[in-house]
Amino acid sequence: MPLSHDHIQTTVDAYLARHPHEREQLGVLLDALDRTGEDIASRSTFTGHVTCSAIVVDQLGRVLHVLHLASGKVLAPGGHTEPTDDSLAAVALRELHEETGIPPRAVTAWPGYETVPLDIDIHDIDTHPGKGEPGHQHFDLRFLFRLHTSTEVPVVLQEDDVVGIEWRPVDRVTSPALREKLLKLPLQVEPETANASALIHNDRGEYLLHLRDYFPGQIWEPGMWSLLGGGREPQDATLEHTVRRELAEEAGLDLTDLTPFGTEHATDDAGATVPIAIFAGRWNGDPRELHLTEGVMLAWFAPSDLHRLRIADTTSDLVRRHAARNPATQSGPEPEEEERLASPHGTVPNIIGVHLNLERPDGTVLLGLRHPNSAFAPSTWHVLAGHCEQENAIACLIREAQEEAGLQIERQDVELVHVVHHIGKPRNPPRMGLFFRARTWRGEPKLREPDKCLQWKFWDPAALPDDLVPYTRLAIAKIQSGELYSETGWPA
Repeated sequence: MPLSHDHIQTTVDAYLARHPHEREQLGVLLDALDRTGEDIASRSTFTGHVTCSAIVVDQLGRVLHVLHLASGKVLAPGGHTEPTDDSLAAVALRELHEETGIPPRAVTAWPGYETVPLDIDIHDIDTHPGKGEPGHQHFDLRFLFRLHTSTEVPVVLQEDDVVGIEWRPVDRVTSPALREKLLKLPLQVEPETANASALIHNDRGEYLLHLRDYFPGQIWEPGMWSLLGGGREPQDATLEHTVRRELAEEAGLDLTDLTPFGTEHATDDAGATVPIAIFAGRWNGDPRELHLTEGVMLAWFAPSDLHRLRIADTTSDLVRRHAARNPATQSGPEPEEEERLASPHGTVPNIIGVHLNLERPDGTVLLGLRHPNSAFAPSTWHVLAGHCEQENAIACLIREAQEEAGLQIERQDVELVHVVHHIGKPRNPPRMGLFFRARTWRGEPKLREPDKCLQWKFWDPAALPDDLVPYTRLAIAKIQSGELYSETGWPA
C-alpha cells in the first residue's frame, strides 16, 4: 500500500524536533503536508513530492556516491517511492539495491536514525518534455546507514541510470548540508546494536503493554510495563524484521501492517542512551489467548490509565503522542457520572512532579518551550519539570536538570519554595507539583532533549509569555510573593 501521509508527517516532525532551526527552509514541504488530499508520496504530484536517498558509510568512514547518467551529477543513491514500499527508510534501501546492487542486509541503520532522516533537502527538478513532466521540486529525505561487512560487496550498477560509484571522504561529500551533519558524527566508531519495539493499538484506542519479569540486574526495566520488542540480531535484514521476529518469539503475534512511528531514546542501567525504533500496528485480539514466552502478562490499557502503572516516562509519552494523532475508531460505553470522578472520600494516587525555579541574579526565570507533539501542554512554555520515578524528589530534580538542560545542581543547593496541588480535567488524576529553587548551579541551559523542548529562555516574572502553563504562572506569582502553597483545578 502507498506510504501514508501520517507516516511522512511523523517522520518530518521527528526531524524538525532535532533541527528546529530548519523549519523555515523546509516551509514548502510543510505547506505540502498541510494541503489535504494531496499525495506527496506520488511522483505524479508536480507541486512537489517525496524522494528518499541512502547515505551509506563504509568501515573507513567514506560515503557512497553514484554518478547518474541523466543528470551527470555525483549524488547519493536514491529515488522515488513505489506503492510497494512500506516505509520511507525502505525506499532508500530499495533504491540503494536497484542502483548499486548492494542488498539491504549489507547495511545497518545508524543508531538513532532508524526512522529519522539525517538530512532533508529540497531541490528543483527541470522540465522533462519527453516524459511529460513539468518542472517541480523533490523533497529528499536522506537516511543514514553503515556498511556492516568488512568484506568486499559486489556492485551491480543499474546501467540505465548509473554509470559508476565512488566512495568519498566526508570532507568531499557533494552536499554541503549533508557534509556538515556527517562531520559531526563519530564515523570511525562502530555503532551500538539497534533495538525495535511495537506500539500495538486496537480500535478502542487501547494499547497492548507487556509486564516484564522482576529480575533486577538481569533484564531491562524489571517489573515495569513496556512495549514488546528487543535487540537486532545478525539475521535481521532491517529493524522491521527485528520487531516482527520479537513479536513472534515473545507472543506468537504476526501483524499484517507495521508502520514506522519514531525513535525512542531510553537509558539503560549503565546510564547509556539506547535508541529504539518504534513501529505501530493495529490488532483487535484478546491478549489472554497469546502464547507469552517472556514476562508476566499482556494487557490492554487506555492512555488515561497509564498514570496507574509502573511505566517509563518515555513509553508513556510515546503512547499518548500516538493516541493524540490516532483517535479511537470504536467507542466503548460511556461511564456513568458517578464512575467518572473518584469518591471525595476515597484514596486515590496523586502524581508527584518536580519543578525547577531557576532564577538568575537579575530575577529572570528559566522557561522551556515544549515540543508541538508533547502529550502535555504542546507549544506552551513551562519550567523544567519531570515525574518522580523510584527516587526522592530532590534526586529527581537533579536528574531532570541534567537530562533536559545539562545543568549540574548539588543537593545542598536546593530548597523547596512552593507546592501546587492541582487537577486538570475532572477525569485526570490529582497532582502535587513541588517547586524547588537552586541557589546555585553549573552550566548554561542546553537543548538535551529536542523532542521534548524546542527552546530555553529566561523571562522577567513581570512579563511572562501568554502561552504559559496556568499552574506554572500561578506558582511563579506565589514564589514572588513568598507564599508556600496553592491549589488549582479542584471543584468548588
